[in-house]
Amino acid sequence: MNNFGIINKIYDGIVEVKGLENAQYGEMIIFENNEKGIVFSLNKTNVNIVLIDNFENLKQGQKCFCSNKIFEVPVGKELLGRILNSKGEFIDNKDNIKIKNKDTIEKIAPGIMDRESVNEPLLTGIKSIDSMIPIGKGQRELIIGDRQTGKTTIAIDTIINQKNKNVYCIYVCIGQKITSLINVINKLKKFNCLKYTVIISATAADSAAEQYIAPYTGCTIGEYFRDLGEDCLIIYDDLTKHAWSYRQISLLLKRPPGREAYPGDVFYLHSRLLERSSKVNILFLKKKNIFNKKNGTLTAFPIIETLEGDVTSFIPTNVISITDGQIFLDTNLFNSGIRPSINVGLSVSRVGGAAQYKIVKKLSGDIRIMLAQYRELESFSKFSSDLDIETKNQLNNGEKITILMKQKANNNYSSIELILILLIIKNIYFSKIPVNQIEYFEFNIIKYIRNIKFENIITINNENLEFYLQEIINYFIFGSFI
Repeated sequence: MNNFGIINKIYDGIVEVKGLENAQYGEMIIFENNEKGIVFSLNKTNVNIVLIDNFENLKQGQKCFCSNKIFEVPVGKELLGRILNSKGEFIDNKDNIKIKNKDTIEKIAPGIMDRESVNEPLLTGIKSIDSMIPIGKGQRELIIGDRQTGKTTIAIDTIINQKNKNVYCIYVCIGQKITSLINVINKLKKFNCLKYTVIISATAADSAAEQYIAPYTGCTIGEYFRDLGEDCLIIYDDLTKHAWSYRQISLLLKRPPGREAYPGDVFYLHSRLLERSSKVNILFLKKKNIFNKKNGTLTAFPIIETLEGDVTSFIPTNVISITDGQIFLDTNLFNSGIRPSINVGLSVSRVGGAAQYKIVKKLSGDIRIMLAQYRELESFSKFSSDLDIETKNQLNNGEKITILMKQKANNNYSSIELILILLIIKNIYFSKIPVNQIEYFEFNIIKYIRNIKFENIITINNENLEFYLQEIINYFIFGSFI
């Protein structure tokens, strides 16, 4: 069996090699000039290798060798606060440090016996998500919507909300503009969140191969934290560009295109990535010699960009079927000033109330229905000038609830603040407040809660929490506010 090959052709980042009979799919190949590539296609007479390094120094007739290992990247806590490329190299102009631990970018996901049910909440700090679309640690929740509807904002707000919560974060930039990545880095720096975050960069300026391996690199780093019994959150921004890069490579390799010109195995591309997100049990950790009393979790937020809200196209339907729910961002809501522009009718979490505090579950039960009914009634009422009093009240209440669920970017709400808003909505305490005063009322009551540092006084599991919050609401509505 041959362990070396001869370069036959070089074109568009693809190298065709004769020989390498011993090569495996996904194996790292080393060329004479120390450039690296990944085996992407095993044919009868040749092997096709996708280059992840510069191919300018390669020439026809040069030798290449099998490494007998899948492509590896560094892993470890030393990566926190650093910016890496998809090959695991530091690109942030800080000191280069040698990382002892390395791991392969392709792995088999934990089996059913290694997993545990998702029941711990991963709080985003976004009212509408934490109340209506609760996310659990170990879940895969898709963020989907058109371009410029606030998908990345939701992901970044979630990272910001993990501050002091012992959750490590990984942000994988796939095919985005460099300016977009710089904005994300600056925002994380501003809120002092880089110390628990790793950033993997494969921007639009990088090759298709680098964009292709970036999410797998991020996932491997995330699995390192999960397998230590820690909690980790990974953002894939975005998997539409990832599918584009894979399509580009596949078409160069002359693979037959299928639906919308994507190769037939594009579903496997994302399923083998997202299945690695999980909540693993203690027995799984013991197999890895980690004797931790806590389960390790890897929570994934894949982002998918749609075209004109079409969630039925090929890539969105693929990823929706893999994930445990989706947060759908509506362009019309975004343009009408409702932020975050979450369409509660199309958004869902298949973990649901299992990943919610009992009090939040109790108070948020009817809000989704109330908002969905309001949206339906609002569109219907445009065609009618004469409405009865009950319908007018329902429209008025729906408008107030919509305002109360609005939220500015980077203005995260704690669990206590969320419960306070849910209490106001559940008991319709806002009925005496005019629509144009709702935002002012909410601003003042939240400011009051933050000033007295309410969470330091009482915890979310306290039996008297509802009573204390009710007292504050009564003071504001019947006391100083009105």
